[in-house]
Amino acid sequence: MESFDRDSIREVRRSKKNLLREAENSWKAFGSYEKIAGPKGTNMTWKWTRRGMLRNALGVTAGVAASNLLATKGLLAQGQSDALTGRERGELGRMVAEFKRKFSVPGFSVAISKNGQFVYDRAFGAADRKDAALTQESSLFRIASVSKPITSVTVFHLVEQGKLNLNDKVFGPSGILGPKFAKAPFKPYVTDVTVDNLLTHTSGGWPNDNTDPMFQHDGWDHQKLISWAVETLPLTYPPGQHWAYSNFGYCVLGRVIEQVTGQPYDSYVKANILAPCGVNDMNIAKNKEGQAYPNEVTYYGQYSENPYDMNVTRMDSHGGWIATASDLVQFLDHIAGFGGQTPLLKPETVRQMVTPAAAYPANSPAKYARGWMVRNDGKGNWWHGGSLPGTTTIMVRTASGLCWAALTNTRTEPHDEMDSALDHLIWQMARSVPEWGA
Repeated sequence: MESFDRDSIREVRRSKKNLLREAENSWKAFGSYEKIAGPKGTNMTWKWTRRGMLRNALGVTAGVAASNLLATKGLLAQGQSDALTGRERGELGRMVAEFKRKFSVPGFSVAISKNGQFVYDRAFGAADRKDAALTQESSLFRIASVSKPITSVTVFHLVEQGKLNLNDKVFGPSGILGPKFAKAPFKPYVTDVTVDNLLTHTSGGWPNDNTDPMFQHDGWDHQKLISWAVETLPLTYPPGQHWAYSNFGYCVLGRVIEQVTGQPYDSYVKANILAPCGVNDMNIAKNKEGQAYPNEVTYYGQYSENPYDMNVTRMDSHGGWIATASDLVQFLDHIAGFGGQTPLLKPETVRQMVTPAAAYPANSPAKYARGWMVRNDGKGNWWHGGSLPGTTTIMVRTASGLCWAALTNTRTEPHDEMDSALDHLIWQMARSVPEWGA
């Protein structure tokens, strides 16, 4: 193993000091001294002291920090001088702490890359308040609608393989899904809906409002829910003419992927999209707290919201994935091949994916394309946010070579304020380090 240089050693020392401060903040979030349950499966109880908790937190997080520095040592040897100064690291932590305080955020994770190489990957606060578990860089979070870009990239991957065409009809005798989810007589416009209409939220109906099918009949599976929605909820507009954000449309895209590949949606995505990015720990979320995956955080509702009272598993292709922040950054870096990474899609396919939908309001400075919000007609930044009870997330790919993802395990109401604040926070963090070029 290559030895540390002096700058790296100084960085480790600075990291330990900052991690101690972070552990102190985390201790304050957990509250006063108390007895808590020991590791699951044991009958032990421990009386935590402030000093003991700090020692425990520092031991865990410093080990992670050291391993991260070892991983980035190769990048430093290549001339990628991205090690932060103590002042920069402290300022980034201060920004996160203020955001966490304002929105009562228990746990927070953020990862940032520049030209395909990680420059920042940190976790803050509580993964689980009850067990006094700290959030780690390896902590998995529900990502909500940040799942939609993953589904979009998968659709375009299948387009490149010749298994799909954006103009393919979805329902009806000539549709990809045939009679599986909808049978004659069809309501107006249903058999006109194309794959591209679903990608661009221009199917003509099934919007994200109080009629959203994805938040009704939680006990139903995809088959029953989609059949019911198509047969009973009429489309208001001819497809392609009106833009309305549709979770249901991306749920249907998941079934399109399954139909043309002959595989479950998540299995195909893991093997053909995520694995080539080096991502192997993402899964579709479970619905109940007791079903959580190892390393998955606990979700906390605010204003009477219950994160465990909805069918997140059924949201798979529109809002069901769990991931780490670094998983999402690796995915972003590989889409078009930042920093020499092997691209998932060809340049012409990427251009098609990030071209704004014609029906999106023309006077908007940012427009929805196909699974992404974009600026400058797709030549600028791309991004997508996510929001569910217990979840606020964002994923961004900038035109300057930066990619980032930020994940939390709560949300406030009205959630638009927290959504915007999270977006602003990461831009503020990125711009605070001149070398990153945000």
